[in-house]
Amino acid sequence: MPTPESAGHPGALRRVAIDPISRVEGHGKITILLDEANRVHQVRLHIVEFRGFEAFIEGRPYWEVPVTVQRLCGICPVSHQLAAVKAMDQIAGYGPLTPTAEKLRRLMHYGQIVQSHAVHFFHLASPDILLGFDSDQTRRNLVGVVGEYPDIARQGVFLRKFGQEIIQHVAGKRVHGTGAIPGGMNKALTVQERDTMRSQIKQMKTWSRAAIAMIKRLHAANPAFYAHFGEFPSNMMSMVAPDGTLDLYHGALRAVDANGAILFDQFDYQHYQQALKEEIKPWSYMKFPHIRALGPEQGWYKVGPLARMQTASHLSTPQAEQARQDFLALGKGRPVHGTLLYHWARLIELLHALEIIHGLLQDPDITGTRLMAEAGPRRYEAVGVIEAPRGTLFHHYRVNEDDLVSYCNLIVSTTNNNDAMNEAIRVVASQYLDGQVITEGLLNHLECAIRAFDPCLSCATHALGKMPLHVELRDAQDQLVNQRVRA
Repeated sequence: MPTPESAGHPGALRRVAIDPISRVEGHGKITILLDEANRVHQVRLHIVEFRGFEAFIEGRPYWEVPVTVQRLCGICPVSHQLAAVKAMDQIAGYGPLTPTAEKLRRLMHYGQIVQSHAVHFFHLASPDILLGFDSDQTRRNLVGVVGEYPDIARQGVFLRKFGQEIIQHVAGKRVHGTGAIPGGMNKALTVQERDTMRSQIKQMKTWSRAAIAMIKRLHAANPAFYAHFGEFPSNMMSMVAPDGTLDLYHGALRAVDANGAILFDQFDYQHYQQALKEEIKPWSYMKFPHIRALGPEQGWYKVGPLARMQTASHLSTPQAEQARQDFLALGKGRPVHGTLLYHWARLIELLHALEIIHGLLQDPDITGTRLMAEAGPRRYEAVGVIEAPRGTLFHHYRVNEDDLVSYCNLIVSTTNNNDAMNEAIRVVASQYLDGQVITEGLLNHLECAIRAFDPCLSCATHALGKMPLHVELRDAQDQLVNQRVRA
């Protein structure tokens, strides 16, 4: 546990920092301001790394972008590639994708959902869930899970492996593949590759159903804890098909309020800036989006599995839809907002993705060879949106007459969840830390609240915002040559 230290705050408040947050992708920290009685005065999530993808995409040829932006992340590169290539389909002037190309993209995307959800739940979250939030921190990791629950750990490894192999078959590589290109795909799926995936899908679905059963048992054993840990009402948003079905690859935007009432529906994401607004704050490199009509205080929202299970009217696959109905029954007709329920929702999506994959592998189009759409008139601005594992992902580009990107705006899933994550740790701090002697186990409760969102902090740090910035240029002898300081 970091030692509480004075930071010169008014009223002799002490500052406790969790730095870095562990078992998440990227670098961030949590700061807590406490008075002498350990009462909580402020809790904040700080994103302290800056990567600047929005800036250095500018000036690059548009056809480079889908391959370049996936370097944002090694966990969800497919999501960035597909969001970007959906925008570049329009920029390059292509018409509707061929059936084979769209189904191959969907297969790759749902493989991404499987591998990402598996690595998060089994590798990053399960140590807390299976071993206990307050368990020995030297054992509260994947190695500890392997020691006590070897079968569960093994299933998680093989579920992730299956998702990665799907991506490799479709995109050419497990990480940072090149399969999706403007207008379609550049690689057909062979019959042998299809049959290899078919041979494993039954086992993967069995394991995913077992994971859902496990999380249901854990909830039943301590329902108050799972339902109310980090619980706070909020708006929710996701992409849905025209009939309200959850569609993780393509659709329109739907948002609901904390009670489930629709705020907007079938909103064309090409015009997302009419519905959403982004703000910046001086203590984080991550932006703060909100629903424009509601303003920053009332308009922030959740995205990702917990939101998607409750914004969608139904799921298109039978087993996952039944699991979703069991999940929704927790709320007795009202939305549920407990932060730990993200894990349950994520496992339902894992099963849903496997069912979608199973259907795609039965489709004769999946091994077709007509991969490119017909070309049409060029465009100079477009938006691509996809439901990434962590939530709704926006890629917005403008391209000039020389085919070079002149504008790039990214709102990634974790950015959409920024206010929600800050609210989650504030609520958890009030529930468990307020007035208590601070221990490592109690601080881990805050980390557990952040982990439930499965944040990718590296993906989320593009805009400079108002954070101080100090850049130094040094020569080979480490002598200062020049520097620039802001704020």
